[in-house]
Amino acid sequence: MKLKKKKALKKIGRYDKADLPELGLSDIDIKIDTGAFFSVIHCQNIRKIKENGEEKIVFNLLDPNHAGYNDLEVSINDFQIKTVRSSNGIEEERYAIESSIILFGRKYETLLTLTDRSVMRYPILIGRSLLKKHFLVDVSKKNLSYKKKLKG
Repeated sequence: MKLKKKKALKKIGRYDKADLPELGLSDIDIKIDTGAFFSVIHCQNIRKIKENGEEKIVFNLLDPNHAGYNDLEVSINDFQIKTVRSSNGIEEERYAIESSIILFGRKYETLLTLTDRSVMRYPILIGRSLLKKHFLVDVSKKNLSYKKKLKG
């Protein structure tokens, strides 16, 4: 009987910075949230429209107070609707999109739910659906991926 060798998990801290190339974002602040299942990104003006008979969602990433804000409207026709339960137990439906995120120089595909996080400190939360099988969270550390990126 052959035993499979387990892949070593990459250690990630409580906070970091990541790139989301498909959304035009780089060095964006992220918070690791093991209590959340889905990852989430801060958006405003989120709405569903119908264009040429096709449904799509349209939104603005971040907000004018954020350094990475560029006032561009994002339009995506490949989206899902997910039910998300907040920490206080309230459920809400959110639009969700597939996107890639770069951490430690590696690209990971993930599902991002869209919501207005303007009152929150971090525009992106990374949840368990991305963390599992890839990362081990060390809450005493921060910016491990970003530090590696700066070293080149």
